[in-house]
Amino acid sequence: MKQQQTVRFSKGRAKHASAQGKGSRQFDRLIRLMRRETCKAVHFEVAAYSGSKVYVAGTFNNWDPTTHPLRHHPEDNVFRATLQLPAGSYEYKFVVDGVWYIDYGCPHWVVTASGTLNSVIHV
Repeated sequence: MKQQQTVRFSKGRAKHASAQGKGSRQFDRLIRLMRRETCKAVHFEVAAYSGSKVYVAGTFNNWDPTTHPLRHHPEDNVFRATLQLPAGSYEYKFVVDGVWYIDYGCPHWVVTASGTLNSVIHV
């Protein structure tokens, strides 16, 4: 005899109903695993004067030059930030006092349609 199974959607979540509760729990666990994005810590660092306002912008934040500030570390005279990014390739630049710079320490760059360079990181 075939077991009847249905999947119903409510509030954007899939729910699985089965005659036996065990299948439902396994399905719910699978949905939770599929939703979980595995992110990795990505470290950004750039040298700049201590009074500078420094940010990192790229494809990971829609090129917004103010959402990801870097914090000054006076012992090394650098600015640093760590972002949690999902797997993928991202183009980025540093924004120091409103001026956009590539990451000279990054060996991967691409030429944009306008002829400028973007740094590229592979997560």
